[in-house]
Amino acid sequence: MSTAPALDPKHTALLVLDYQPAILAALPEGGDCEALLGRVEGAIADVRAKGGTIAYVRLGFTEADWDAIPAVNKSFAPLAQHRVMHHEDPSAAINERLAPQDGDIVVRKIRYGGMSTTDLDQQLRERGITTLVVSGVSTSGVVLSTVIDAADRDYQLYVLSDGVADPDTEVHDVLLHRVLPSRAHIIDTSALHALLRAC
Repeated sequence: MSTAPALDPKHTALLVLDYQPAILAALPEGGDCEALLGRVEGAIADVRAKGGTIAYVRLGFTEADWDAIPAVNKSFAPLAQHRVMHHEDPSAAINERLAPQDGDIVVRKIRYGGMSTTDLDQQLRERGITTLVVSGVSTSGVVLSTVIDAADRDYQLYVLSDGVADPDTEVHDVLLHRVLPSRAHIIDTSALHALLRAC
């Protein structure tokens, strides 16, 4: 049983981070991507049913974005050099199983974190959101960066242990069990369902 406090859906947003074909393709072949998508799909449905907010963040670049990335950026300069993840490329779209609906927040980013290069924080504040439930790929990229940033912005945070994944399973486990718990409640999708019902 989770010891995390119950969620008030009116002030809660589920973040769906980088669930894009090109990024999902980097996950280990032994992992069950369809099962992962199914769990996040269920979490989206649960939060929607209770009147919570769904916020999608995706990585995608324009020509101008690529041109503005300096060569010293170890993570993103190779993407710019090879013109990877163009924002209009189907591989950079949000996975169709998790497709946004009218009224959802959808932002496009050009770095790891979900807030640092977007107006996500502003849009959440305008809706009165104070609590974030985080799902995403990858744990060592968008999830870690977004959780650290959101913690600094004083959001109450939950990370879905079975709604995040990483190409490196060892790094994923360390982050989920040793790093992220200092900033967020770690729950799974069944606990999310229960915490929403408790309201």
